[in-house]
Amino acid sequence: MQNPNEDTEWNDILRAKGIIPPKEAEVTEDDILGMMEQAVKEKTEGKAMEDMTMDELDELEDDEDEEVLLQYRQQRMAEIQRLQRKEKYGEVKEISAQDYVREVNQAGEGVWVVLHLFKQGIPLCSLINQYLTQLAAKFPATKCLKSVSTTCIPNYPDKNLPTIFVYFEGELKSQIVGPVDFGGMNLTIEELEWKLSEMGAVLSTLEEKPQPKTRSTLSFAGGRDRDDDSDDDY
Repeated sequence: MQNPNEDTEWNDILRAKGIIPPKEAEVTEDDILGMMEQAVKEKTEGKAMEDMTMDELDELEDDEDEEVLLQYRQQRMAEIQRLQRKEKYGEVKEISAQDYVREVNQAGEGVWVVLHLFKQGIPLCSLINQYLTQLAAKFPATKCLKSVSTTCIPNYPDKNLPTIFVYFEGELKSQIVGPVDFGGMNLTIEELEWKLSEMGAVLSTLEEKPQPKTRSTLSFAGGRDRDDDSDDDY
């Protein structure tokens, strides 16, 4: 199916003849800044800040943050929806070494690729595969792949698993290697989403970095926990 937003000579011809709609305009930081400025202008009814009283300035400061944040959220959601219409992957595809060039290096213009190297029998690898399945559905504009480590890269060491490589337009941009960098089995799907967002692979709707889960304290018989300070010897 022809994508009307692709930059091709054929699409330019179709647009000129009115056969397909004009290309959607991309949202820029200047657009967001302009919306913020407009929100302030509407709130102050055009009054210059130097002409406002202290009470008016205090009220503006209180309300401005909320209005600007709302405007930003709406704009961010619109950008996410635009990106989700651009490509529809939506699932995690398993590849072999023979698929690597086609699926990763030749993924296409503007395509982010998340590749998970894993092995069966490693619990954290299984956990990340579960999370990626959910995140692939949530962010269908991102191409999510997985591959058995030694199938994709011969002799790839198990100590480096799990590994996630992030590519953009076929070039490696970032990576997460080994259980420590993932945070071990306490890793949550929100933390993985945030990590991928920081690397640019997904446009997350999370507003702040998730707090890591804390390991629960094991309890012994008699209500005494492992961290209980006492002079008893065990």
